[in-house]
Amino acid sequence: MADDASVAAELLELGSATLGESGGRPMAARIKPAWPGARVAARAFPARCAPGDNLAIHVAVTETPAGSALVVDASAVPELGYWGEVLTTGAEARGLTGLVIDGGVRDVAALELHGFPVFSALIALPGATKVAGGSVGGTATVGGVVVHDGDWVVGDVDGVVVVPRDSVGDVLSAGRARAEKEQAMFTKLRAGETTITLLDLDPSKVERG
Repeated sequence: MADDASVAAELLELGSATLGESGGRPMAARIKPAWPGARVAARAFPARCAPGDNLAIHVAVTETPAGSALVVDASAVPELGYWGEVLTTGAEARGLTGLVIDGGVRDVAALELHGFPVFSALIALPGATKVAGGSVGGTATVGGVVVHDGDWVVGDVDGVVVVPRDSVGDVLSAGRARAEKEQAMFTKLRAGETTITLLDLDPSKVERG
């Protein structure tokens, strides 16, 4: 297996849509880029927030391995700003590469200025408390997908997909094959063929007005 930097580069090049059709596990559609152009491909470090509280996130920022992305379940009370510019600044200083959170974030303009990739369920202004428990490491269910420490998380304009750490090679192979197949299809479409014939579809099932 290639080193992590090479894997990350190829995952980004293939993109979340292709990976999601190639054995990756797509997160729910509510998990979207917090700012236009955000992209991330990194190993995941999971955390789980207590309802309405982001103490676990503050702890996780200090424990997430450099080069990894923090992947957070804050879905119990999602409509709070669990993350903003202060945590982004701390995360950057410790070498984190991004955030995926099933919950709210704020300071979005500042996050974009930092160029720090963030994918969230929503934008929310009210802050969270910092006194309850939560947990870090192990696993977390984020966007409907169980994420293990060391899995790969890939986010771009189409959404977020999780690639299990033990099957990244298989997913990359399947992704390459799918990308090659689509390139061949593009060539045939430009030459005048249609998706009806290329995908062997049955147009007789569609009613005409």
